[in-house]
Amino acid sequence: MTDTSQSYVIPCPPTIALPVAGSEACFPVRRVYCIGRNYAAHAIEMGHDPDREEPFFFQKNPDNLDPTGRFPYPPQSQDVHHEAELAVMLKGGGRDIAVDEALDHVFGYAIALDMTRRDLQGEQKARGRPWEIGKAFEASAPVGPVHPAAATGHLDAGAITLHVNGVLRQEGDLNQMIWKVPEQIAYLSRYYELAPGDVILSGTPAGVGPVERGDVMTVAIAGLGEMRVEVV
Repeated sequence: MTDTSQSYVIPCPPTIALPVAGSEACFPVRRVYCIGRNYAAHAIEMGHDPDREEPFFFQKNPDNLDPTGRFPYPPQSQDVHHEAELAVMLKGGGRDIAVDEALDHVFGYAIALDMTRRDLQGEQKARGRPWEIGKAFEASAPVGPVHPAAATGHLDAGAITLHVNGVLRQEGDLNQMIWKVPEQIAYLSRYYELAPGDVILSGTPAGVGPVERGDVMTVAIAGLGEMRVEVV
């Protein structure tokens, strides 16, 4: 709830907003949910069984989303990995959303990266601790323009690729998701009250790997074009 007459003891944090393709208006971000190990081949390369067990999610912070095209290599890590993902932007929400109604709540889609301090994530896993230190750091989610579903249609199939310095690293298809986008929305709504402005990063195909300062990552998703991100 916003009260424009309310005063505050410190300046209010800015609203995190992303550019929308073909529009001067922006998409405001409320929360960021990320599904883990949602492509079978990626689950296998990370040492896990790809069977269709219940999905699990972790979160990034809204201000981790970064549309600048530059990824600052983070501190306290020597092993930072790329993970190419389809981002899903919600225009509606609620609780206990039915799978067959879930796409009615989608505003659009964007290309995104889930950058990961893999060494720090691994340390936390080994200690049974949360992953946030490896996942939810500054600029850890480079993101492209939001494309309204009214223009693209709903994306349930199509190539997703990532190149580093022109060399193919990740290659898959959106139809290889273990849990499809409507199922992700329905599942999340059982545990959270979803709302307009929520963003879901829908998982990454196999081929994740490290980047170095000076590398250029190019992510492409069929129907959304491509996003170029420089590691600085």
